[in-house]
Amino acid sequence: PMEAEAEARLLLQEAQESIEAARSYRRELEQRLRGLQQAREQIRESATLTRDVLEQHFNDLKGTLKKLLDERLMSLLQEVDAIEQESIKPLDECQKLIEHGVSTADDLLRDGESAVHGDVGQRNEKLCSFTKKALHIQLDSLPEVPSLVDVPCLSAQLDDCLLTILKNQIFSHGTVASRPPVQLEEFVEKPGGILVRWCKVDDDFTPQDYRLQYRKSTASHFEDVYVGSETEFIVLHIDPNVDYQFRVCARGDGRQEWSPWSVPQFGCTTLVPHEWTTGLEGYSLSSRRNIALRNDSQSCGVLYSKAPTYFCGQTLTFRQFLLGRIETVGQPDRRDSLGVCVEQQNGYDTLQRDKAVCISTNGAVFVNGKEMTNQLPAVTSGSTVTFDMEVVQLGPCSNEGGSFKLRVTISSNNREVVFDWVLDQCCGSLYFGCSFSYPGWKVLVF
Repeated sequence: PMEAEAEARLLLQEAQESIEAARSYRRELEQRLRGLQQAREQIRESATLTRDVLEQHFNDLKGTLKKLLDERLMSLLQEVDAIEQESIKPLDECQKLIEHGVSTADDLLRDGESAVHGDVGQRNEKLCSFTKKALHIQLDSLPEVPSLVDVPCLSAQLDDCLLTILKNQIFSHGTVASRPPVQLEEFVEKPGGILVRWCKVDDDFTPQDYRLQYRKSTASHFEDVYVGSETEFIVLHIDPNVDYQFRVCARGDGRQEWSPWSVPQFGCTTLVPHEWTTGLEGYSLSSRRNIALRNDSQSCGVLYSKAPTYFCGQTLTFRQFLLGRIETVGQPDRRDSLGVCVEQQNGYDTLQRDKAVCISTNGAVFVNGKEMTNQLPAVTSGSTVTFDMEVVQLGPCSNEGGSFKLRVTISSNNREVVFDWVLDQCCGSLYFGCSFSYPGWKVLVF
């Protein structure tokens, strides 16, 4: 009986495993069916959109061509009218002169006949008057009439090769691409932003520039967010936990037109944006609180982030997690610094203190208040400073403390320093901060 019970349990377990495998298999098949349905919808939707684009484009071409042809016809007809009027005008003047001569000759003939056939007593006087009148008219002077070879003979010269050229151009105009030459490759969450990467998928296509667009899932129109030669871009001002749709296209080397758009894909970020804390008298903030400007106030101190939004351990490698673009018109001070810290500590006028790592405006690097021997280039207008951190050692954490080591990389002006930052407490997230003694310094953080 015990063996039978054990065998029954084994059979039951095998049956349950088979049932679970069948369920998993069914889920996978259903997922693939959904994938096929999405692929079918994509083909149909893109085909419908392509038909609409083609019909609209060629309708626009027909309308434009008709308009251009009508304008050209009107121009040629006006040219015919101008030549006709210009050529007829002297003929009309000559006709008026001849018609006047005919009228004068008719009058002269009537006078001559009257003089010849008149009374004998008045004949001599009438004949004398008629002769003088005839001499005055100059009957031997006739207006010149141009010959037919000397007057314009209008005609239209129409080159039939235009039809051949248009036919060749029209038959080669436009193409239908089944796959775009570039596609979106990866979305990386950033605080208040998304790092979008794309890649070329057509080996025969040589890109010159890329064009990235995005829109909220609730918006109807895409908008440009990047145009350039890079294959990645950080899109800022992204609301957390909101879906955004992205697409990218490219322009071939030496060409003006853009390629077809990539397949639109959705991306989002769950990370809240980096923000400076409000209320510190010495600094003015932008509307999004990601830009801090050292104002003319005499008060000084360290401006911290609103929250510890710089996380360690989100990925294996932290790159450009804190990125500052510094534009300065102010004077430097040895206490000026930009960096990260474990906690906010009021009462300091610099980040060059314990539980903080920072870089000063002269390029010196401070770890827990101590200056390192390695130094970076000075921070000037347009400089970019980046902080990358990863956990390299985590000791036992307790109320009495423990060892917590972070591998820190600070980069500035294409140079970097790498060191280990040892803390006595576990830190899942860090604050960032800056301190400037003189007005004019402006810091954008993202």
